Amino acid sequence: MQRTGGNAIPVLIVLAVLLIVWYGAATLMNAPWQSILYERAGTTDVPLLQYLADVWSQAKPILPAPHQVVQEVWTNSVLQEVTSKRSFVYHASITLSATVAGFILGTVLGLGLAVLILHNEAMNRSLMPWIIASQTIPILAIAPMLVVGLNAVGVTGLFPKALISTYLSFFPVVVGMVKGLRSPDQMQLDLMHTYNASRFEVFTKLRWPAAMPFLFASMKVGIAIALIGALVAELTNTAAGGLGVRLLTGSYNGQTITIWGVLFVAATLAAVLVIAVGLAEKLVMRKMGQAPA
Repeated sequence: MQRTGGNAIPVLIVLAVLLIVWYGAATLMNAPWQSILYERAGTTDVPLLQYLADVWSQAKPILPAPHQVVQEVWTNSVLQEVTSKRSFVYHASITLSATVAGFILGTVLGLGLAVLILHNEAMNRSLMPWIIASQTIPILAIAPMLVVGLNAVGVTGLFPKALISTYLSFFPVVVGMVKGLRSPDQMQLDLMHTYNASRFEVFTKLRWPAAMPFLFASMKVGIAIALIGALVAELTNTAAGGLGVRLLTGSYNGQTITIWGVLFVAATLAAVLVIAVGLAEKLVMRKMGQAPA
């Protein structure tokens, strides 16, 4: 109990500092507009507490106060029907579907490429540079071309967004698994050869278990950037919905509170997905008799 309390205190201190800095920044950034509003209304000698209350309750602030963001998330998540297109939950479910689909495809693709690179030196020399080079292309340039191109041939909905997530998420899996599959040292490999183990047995009994910590570390990165890929893809396909669409419409209408609310929902969704991968890691490692990294 004491250990839990000791761990919570630093987190609470950091949270309190962030809130103080956030409220301070909101006051500084929104104060000029509030002064203009007072000048237009002919209001003078406003008490400090009233002034702060007005600054922190503007309809379209430059930087919304934390309580405005929380209220926006509550209103559009809890108080809205899940099926409503104004609901953050509705749009989050669309983004989640594309993220998970793209993440699964990216993980499978990354694993397949890693195995090919491990067992074929020609693939290692030819594929790896192109895989690295593929990540230097800005996703904001690829997403519109891919989504619009697929729409032109009648491919719409989930698949184009999942493809963007796949493009981003396969890279950390490839890099991590290549390193993981190569992690057994020469002494371990020689021992397997002493046991007359086949290449398949060396892979399944030595290389694959040794690569598990690398795999799950890569998957944690992959699931997070898969979400980013889905959000970017949604910016170019407003008809399908998603958190990216809410970000775009909020930007068009100057609804900064909505923008921040969507960002917090997306961040929470990413955290939940990473935690889910972490729980899967603990379960798999326990089944394999290993300690999680």
